[in-house]
Amino acid sequence: MAGVGQRLEMRQGQSLVMTPQLQQAIKLLQLSNVELAEYCEAELEKNPLLERDDTSAAVTGDAEGPVAETIGERADEALSREDFSKASDMDEAAHDNMYDADQVTKSAEGPQSGSLTDWTTVKSGNAYEGEDGLESSVAAEASLKDHLEAQLSIAALLPEDRMILMALIDSVDETGYLRADLMDVAMRLGCEIEDVQAVLGVLQGFDPVGVGARDLAECLSLQLKAKDRFDPAMEALMTRLDLVARRDMSQLTALCGVDAEDIADMISEIRQLNPKPGLAFGSEVVTPVVPDVFVKVGPDGGWLIELNTDTLPRLLVNNRYYGTVSKNARDKDSKNYLADCLNNANWLVKSLDQRARTILKVASEIVRHQDAFLTHGVRHLRPLNLRIIADAISMHESTVSRVTSNKYIATPRGLFELKYFFTASIQAVNGAESHSAEAVRDRIREMIENEEPREILSDDRIVALLTADGVNIARRTVAKYREALRIPSSVERRRLKAGESPAYASR
Repeated sequence: MAGVGQRLEMRQGQSLVMTPQLQQAIKLLQLSNVELAEYCEAELEKNPLLERDDTSAAVTGDAEGPVAETIGERADEALSREDFSKASDMDEAAHDNMYDADQVTKSAEGPQSGSLTDWTTVKSGNAYEGEDGLESSVAAEASLKDHLEAQLSIAALLPEDRMILMALIDSVDETGYLRADLMDVAMRLGCEIEDVQAVLGVLQGFDPVGVGARDLAECLSLQLKAKDRFDPAMEALMTRLDLVARRDMSQLTALCGVDAEDIADMISEIRQLNPKPGLAFGSEVVTPVVPDVFVKVGPDGGWLIELNTDTLPRLLVNNRYYGTVSKNARDKDSKNYLADCLNNANWLVKSLDQRARTILKVASEIVRHQDAFLTHGVRHLRPLNLRIIADAISMHESTVSRVTSNKYIATPRGLFELKYFFTASIQAVNGAESHSAEAVRDRIREMIENEEPREILSDDRIVALLTADGVNIARRTVAKYREALRIPSSVERRRLKAGESPAYASR
């Protein structure tokens, strides 16, 4: 029997090791401008060596930093390979030593002339500091919840019923619908389900009419009851709103026991109701989308791509404070803490700089590929995928994917998410240039919008028209695109456009 022993072996291998700083840099790439601002605020709170630079830095055409790139006469010198390096692919190549000792030393000395931090400005979310916005002088509009609670305050209810009603009001969404299960409410409050149902009837008697409904049919029924128009025929109609949507007149007449003319009048009456009564009141303030990149026509007729500097945090490392505090640090733990704070601060500043450069480079390459779209419209959107952009700018696809997530670009044709420009490719007939899926969807939409009531285009007919136009597309693909555009089938469109009822004719 062989003996059991120990021995020492040395093996050489490769593995991907991601430091916390590298994970941070990867995380920053995919953050939106709002999330980035929140992240930087958190870092400012916990790192005493970081500070916000609130000085106003004017951006001029002579700036050496990557403020903008011109598409036309390409300004490659603004984004040289040496500046960009392979740090853009740090998530894949795991460049733990992304910045050498000299670069870190320069960062510790403060912002360098011509660097990105020279022109990046943060104003703590207030782009017009010192000025009173219009919002401050306008009274806030009452919300639906405020309106319902005002009616609750004057309602003659027992204390236990008032508690139930308050719980129901809290479960009403901004459109006026009740989004809570009555049994869950009863269990949570420790009461009977019958009590909750009775109080729900009180809520549904509040203004606006239809509030507290649990579905569309109940919302419309409440409004019809208030108008004294909820007869047996209308009640039957409310049970099959799917038939109303499909304009299936034959089944509706059989269901309601009235003729087609009465059905048309009933549908016309339903159209005058409000399916979302709560929207008549104020709601929570919606944060508008702020573009990360601007695209405009340059002086030479090309496209000028600029970073939105208002969304880029400007952070500095307070080396003077570090020097003062480090002199007084006696124990090892204090010195290690200060060293960690300095390294993290330097890395964050560098990572923000790298993030801005990466966004600009990716956006510039996207604009370069989609120049025809910006000039002529969606019909000229070219097929594009992550690999094409990644190969063009020497990055990995995952880096491009992170950069284009939650990033928006303002163009002369509107505001778009960067991912909008990545569309699937649809083969062309006879080996010609492929077509963008988004462009094909737009052509399908236009075909259907322009179809004649007597000549409704079926999916097969659309396939034939697109094939004659050089697009090699299958019928199931046309059906999928049509459904994505929320366009009814040819049968339903024929009912809608055939003038089966005066209600439709009067729309």
